[in-house]
Amino acid sequence: MDTLLPVASGADAGALTADELRELYSLMVAVRHLDTSAIAWQRQGIIPGYAPELGQEAAQVGSGYAVDTTRDFVFPTYREMGVARTMGVDMVAYMSTHKATWHGGLYNPMESRLAPIQAVVAGSVLHAVGWAHGQTLDGKDGVALTYFGDGASSQGDVHEAMNFAAVMKAPVVFFIQNNGWAISVPTERQVAGGSVAARAAGYGIPALHIDGDDVAAVVEATRRAFAHARAGNGPVVIEAMTYRRGPHSTSDDPGRYRSLDEERDGAGIDPLERLRQRLLADGIADEAFFAEALAAAKAEEEQIRTGVQALGSRPGTEMFDLVFQETTPALQAQAANWREESEHV
Repeated sequence: MDTLLPVASGADAGALTADELRELYSLMVAVRHLDTSAIAWQRQGIIPGYAPELGQEAAQVGSGYAVDTTRDFVFPTYREMGVARTMGVDMVAYMSTHKATWHGGLYNPMESRLAPIQAVVAGSVLHAVGWAHGQTLDGKDGVALTYFGDGASSQGDVHEAMNFAAVMKAPVVFFIQNNGWAISVPTERQVAGGSVAARAAGYGIPALHIDGDDVAAVVEATRRAFAHARAGNGPVVIEAMTYRRGPHSTSDDPGRYRSLDEERDGAGIDPLERLRQRLLADGIADEAFFAEALAAAKAEEEQIRTGVQALGSRPGTEMFDLVFQETTPALQAQAANWREESEHV
């Protein structure tokens, strides 16, 4: 499915260069290694929980690679670590949320152009549309990129967001990572018609249904969508077909709802290996390059883990200080009770 008309996009047009493909591979290796390491951190008690993205690296790195951090803004869910890493977000600050040190991450959203991590299912889409509409009102050319999954697409928030964005021609790209599973429910049992992208036609929004395991295809599609939205043509829906190779979260047991054979059959070719084979076939990378990329990823993970372990607890008073601009009697009473119970004052 491709209902997006061509848009003259200048520098965004054209095939990826050899340097860009090598950079994408290095990013995917860094994301893969940090992702699998974060699961080990949870098992070791370094963080209490984590939402893995094994198998979705191409969708995340490819889409994040298309973002212009000087003017665009990204609205993630709780599973977009790969997007954050691609955008250059401080990963210790990002991973602080998984340590439950701080809600939404310790990084600066305005500087990084990545909104706070959103744990509410489909909650990020409404924020993205609001920001994008603000760009239109202010006469600016920033584009919002918002993520959600096939499961979240069944939330009413998504209908409201797409309808408002289409009516107002808000410059927003709705990026769906269809990883085959809404926690334990397969896509075919919870997405009527089998495609989220097909729903875009009901809102008059152009859509792209792409191979989410092909990082080059993801970059191209996202750049096209950005060019369309930036030109004042309104929103675009991208559905990237991929596969969640691991559990929904570190508290999930995928063995309760799918077998290992089903997982292997559904996963297809590893997106990282797929890009590796392309680089070899095109003669733009060799084994020395791959070894260097892996070594850099391991060194980076060590630095991030050390930083995460060094994070201290946030002051408990922040639970009450940062709720309302002007406090309320009820909140003051709760704060007083908390201080009495925890600090004995």
